[in-house]
Order: sequence, then structure tokens, then C-alpha cells
Amino acid sequence: MAYSWSGVKTGYKRGNFFLTVKAIRASIIFLGAVITAMIAWATPWNNILWQNSPLGGGHFPLVSFLLLVLATVLWNPLMGRLFRSFRLLPGEILLLWTVSAIASTLSYTGFARTFLANITTPGRMLAEGTLSAKEWLFTLPVALFPRDPVLIKSVLYGNEGCIGRTVFEVLGIIPWNKWIVPIALWLLFFGCVCLAIFGIVGLFSHQWIENERMNFPLLQVPILFAEQSIKGTLGTHLRSPYFIIGLLIPVLLHTLNGLSTYYPHVPDIPTLLLAQPYVPKGGILKGFYKAKIYLYPAFIGFAYLTVRQVSFSLWFFFVLGGLLPGVLSVAGLRIPEVALGTTFGPVLSRVEEMQAVGAYGIFFLFLVWLAREHLVIALKSVGIFFQRQDRFKDFSGLTSPSVSLFLLLVGFIGAVAWCVYFKMPLYSTVPFFLLCFIIQLVSARLVCQAGLPYYTLTVAPSDGFLTFLPSNLLSPLMVYLGAVLQKLAFVDYRESLIPTLFHAYALGENSGARKRFLIGIVIALAVTLLFSTMSMLVLYYKYGMLSLPDTWALETVTRVHEQALQLIQHPEAPKKWSILFATAGAVVMTLIILGYRRFLWWPLHPVGYLLAYSSAMKILWFSFFVGWLCNTVVLRYGGVRMYRTVRWFFIGLIVGDTVMAVFWLIGGLFSPVSYHVFPL
Repeated sequence: MAYSWSGVKTGYKRGNFFLTVKAIRASIIFLGAVITAMIAWATPWNNILWQNSPLGGGHFPLVSFLLLVLATVLWNPLMGRLFRSFRLLPGEILLLWTVSAIASTLSYTGFARTFLANITTPGRMLAEGTLSAKEWLFTLPVALFPRDPVLIKSVLYGNEGCIGRTVFEVLGIIPWNKWIVPIALWLLFFGCVCLAIFGIVGLFSHQWIENERMNFPLLQVPILFAEQSIKGTLGTHLRSPYFIIGLLIPVLLHTLNGLSTYYPHVPDIPTLLLAQPYVPKGGILKGFYKAKIYLYPAFIGFAYLTVRQVSFSLWFFFVLGGLLPGVLSVAGLRIPEVALGTTFGPVLSRVEEMQAVGAYGIFFLFLVWLAREHLVIALKSVGIFFQRQDRFKDFSGLTSPSVSLFLLLVGFIGAVAWCVYFKMPLYSTVPFFLLCFIIQLVSARLVCQAGLPYYTLTVAPSDGFLTFLPSNLLSPLMVYLGAVLQKLAFVDYRESLIPTLFHAYALGENSGARKRFLIGIVIALAVTLLFSTMSMLVLYYKYGMLSLPDTWALETVTRVHEQALQLIQHPEAPKKWSILFATAGAVVMTLIILGYRRFLWWPLHPVGYLLAYSSAMKILWFSFFVGWLCNTVVLRYGGVRMYRTVRWFFIGLIVGDTVMAVFWLIGGLFSPVSYHVFPL
């Protein structure tokens, strides 16, 4: 099929799923940069100061959805009647979706939320004088960690001269001469990490998009809206009974619950059920004693759009993992809590969860094995280990594999050189970054393939070291800076760059304007880093870090620094129980992969096991169970045609939840109380 819209040729590929658009106007790239700057500046104020619903909030960002609706439902139909040349093309809509997603990601948990807290924590600890390792902190590079007491005090408590002043006046008060060096050095490191991530995404995007035909559940709504918008049939689908019914369910739910938040006499509909009254505290079900059942219509919609084998495995392995503590208890095996030792995993709480260390490693090898032929061709395209052969004239993604390999090498070597310059040992820095990027790739696969709008890591890269090696083999600076680096760029996965970039490559890979799509992304990345850092500095100088209602950022950063210092003062030996469970995780993952690859009837997908201990599944598991059940019933009794028709009901659930989240976000701007549709 082919269509023409304002003289622009368009086409469809792979079952009309991805759009081909032969133009992206330079004005849209400029518009994207302006929108990016606005989002990057506003996000810290909205999310932190006003405690409103996050503009991003996950891998299906609210602000991106708002732009999508404005472009496809309001702007394009209006311009279609007034000025046809002003309408946004599908590729332009998807570019705006992408740059806004990057902005909302990096200007909060993905970077800015903990950046300044990380680099000022050593100075704060020295000022407080509460740590016995105080003298060791003086050996940290001053260029990276400011220690000026006046500077630290201004960030922690705010600057008295900033009270009552405008943003521009505060910008003039900030002593930029003292901030420019540490900020520039850390942004240089983060830039190297971004280059390496671009390289990883470019290397694997062709494999995932073209060879494995991943369906990217989180992208189906923006792609369908953009596709139907250019065909002029979006209004027909939005008026269908399936979509309207799906839309009304979350609209009614969150209208009542939102009003109940502001007016307690209005009855609400419970969206959380605690298992505690129904589950015994001991016995084989003890792992479910604190289990919760959350009702999120949008997550049910994403689960319906996900491949059934994946959605089934997510909730199945979560339930199976919940049985393990009870099984160990019944068997009389009591593992002391100290067996876990010092760890840096964001949600790691039990030694059984160390299965994720081995499982991540095996799944990474599986991803490389799946892409082995593609990676060999990529190496041949640049003549590494093979005679040079350029076989990538047609590739999926925004950068060719040869360019992607170059970006990966430059970014990786740059990050390592940055660390070595600041006295981190080369022999430990290289494997540390290898682990970091391995976890990045595996986590991106989980988000993109499983359609996870909300995801958190279980283990941190350093946990791979600390499980098998005595910590005194690592230099004190390696322990401390490694903990800070992973907290800054590799651990907080609620909002992360790499899955956003995989989504961007999937959206822009068929565009006839790949270079412009990529330019828009790079500009958005640079603008976001700059404006979000400035916004956080203004926020801290105006109100003070300790006065802002964001205890999570300060507590988690402080905990990381304290744990690193504790490990330096009290080295730990390899952990027997952690090694045992990590090995068990590797064995179980190997068996699951063998079954997945060898038997057509095999019902389990490896990503389910990887997510069994993620805190995200405590919120998502029931939604994925409902979505999987609906998907199974519709396909079994209605077939593919009924599936495509009914999917608009589940798209209605997604749209309804997100529309209400945007509605209450706007309402929260005018009220000290905020109602949150999605988990924080």
C-alpha cells in the first residue's frame, strides 16, 4: 500500500507496522529542541518541588503521550481543514515522541535527579563529620567532588540571597566558576557512556528489528496513532465501541478516585488489594505474605499487546519466585541475612535474589549467540578480525553497524580513559564497564520485548564483583568511584536512556530521513543534559536539597556512599550463599533457554525468569496475568482478526489511563495535593 500526503511519499513495511516517511522538516527538529528544553527545565520542578505526577514516569512517558494526542487528534485534523502544509507527518510525530521521551528520562531519575546529590555527598559528609572514613574522603579528586563548605551549604540549605528572586536572578547568583569544572568533567564521562550506548543500540537494533521481528509493545500506540492519522482513519477507530468502552473504564475509575483524593467524602474504587489478611505468615506461602494486587488498566493493555509467551512467563515466574522463601523455610534451610553482605542492588533484599547475577550473564550470552551472524558481518564491515566486506547497504536502525561499532569503541575507551585519569586501576575498570553495559543491554531487552512501562533493576553491576571476589582486591578508589558511577549512569532504571534509544531506532529506522531523525535525537540529548542540570542547580539554590520533598534521591545516594566507605573500611570475602544462588540462576536460565530454543511447545520465555525478583513485578504481575488471559481467550476463540479488533479496547485502557494521568497532572499544578494515576 502507498499513500500520498502533501506530496510526501509514504509506504508500509512488515504488515503495515512501521511507517516510511520520506521527509522530516528542519523546522520540526528545531521545534523538538525547544520542546526538549522546556521539558528538561520543567521536569525537576514538576516532579520534585510540586510532587506532581512525573512528566515521564517510565518508558511510556506522559509528556510524549500528550504530544502524540495533540498532534494526531487536535493539530492534524484542524490543519487538514485550514493549512494542509502545516500538518505533522508521521515521522515528525514519532520524532517529537522520541525527543520528549529522552528529555523526560534524563531530566529526572535517568540522570539529573541524583547527579548533583552524588557529586556533593562527599563534601556534605565532610561538613557533617559523621564518618570515621573522613580522612579518606580528602583523597577524592577535588575536580569531581566539590568540597567548598560555602558551595555545599548553598546546595543543601539554599542560598539566602535566592529567596523571593526570579529564576533568571538565581542563575546570576550561582557561582558558575566553581561549578563549571566538576559539571563539565562529569558530563564528559556521561557523554562517553552515551556514545557507547548509541553504539550498542546501533549494533543490536538491526538484529532485534529485522532478524527477530520484535513487536515493541510500548510503541504500538504511537505507531498506530501516527499510521491512522496519515490514512485519515484515526477518528473512526477512536469512535469504535471497543475503544470507547476501554477508554471509559479508566476515565470513570480515576475520576472517582481523583475526586476522592481532593474531597474525601466522595467514594473511591480500591485499586490495591493486600494479600496479608488471606495468607499465613509462615509456611510454604510465606513469600506472599506481603504480596499486593495492583489494578492498572494501562498495564493490562500493554500486557495484551505483548507476545503471549512473554506475558505468561512474567507473572508465572513471579509467582514461582514467591514460593521459594516458603520452600526454603519448610525445608528447614534458614539463610542468615548477613550472608548477602554489602550490595548495591537497588532493591536487593534476600540472598535468593542473587540468582539474577548468573541469569543476566547467561541471557547476555544468549543475546550475543542469537546475533552472532549479524555481529560477524558488522565486524567484517570494518575489517576487524576479518577481511573487510561492506554488506550493510540496507540496515535497520539509524546508524550502520560499522558506525555503531566505532561509537561503541570510542565511548567505551573514553569512559575507561576518564576513570584511569582519575586513578582508577585499568585492570578493574575494564571488567566493571563490561558488566555495566551487559546489564544495560539485557535490561533494554526486557523493557522493549516485554513492554514494561515500569522497570527496576534487581542487582547492580558491582554485585557481580563482590559476589565472587574479595573486595580488598579492588582499590579503595575503585570501590568508591565505581559505586558513584553506577549510581549515576547504570542503576536507576525506572527511567533509562538505552531502552528509549532502542525505541527511537525502531521508530526511525524506516524513515527516509534517518539522518534528520538521528540529528534530532542527538540535539535532544545535549539540550536535556544542559537544561536539566541548570534547572536542578536553580532548584537547590532557591530551596535547598534538604528542604525539597524528594527523600528518595538523597537517601539512596547517601546509602551508596556509606556502603562504599563501609566496604573500604571492612573488606568482605567472597560470599558462599551468593555464589550458590548466582550459579543456580545461571543453570536455571540455561535450561530455560534450551527449552525455549529446542521445543515448539515450550511455554516459558527467559525474560520472565530475569524479572522474577524485580520490584516492578510486584506492581505489574497481576496486570500481566489479566492481559495474558484476555489475549489467550481472544486468539483461541476469535482468531487474529478478532485480536486486531479487540485490541482497540485495550488501547482504550492505555489511552484512558494516560489521559487521566495527564488531566490530574495539570490539576496538580493548581493544588498542593496531587492524585497519581501511575506508581511513583
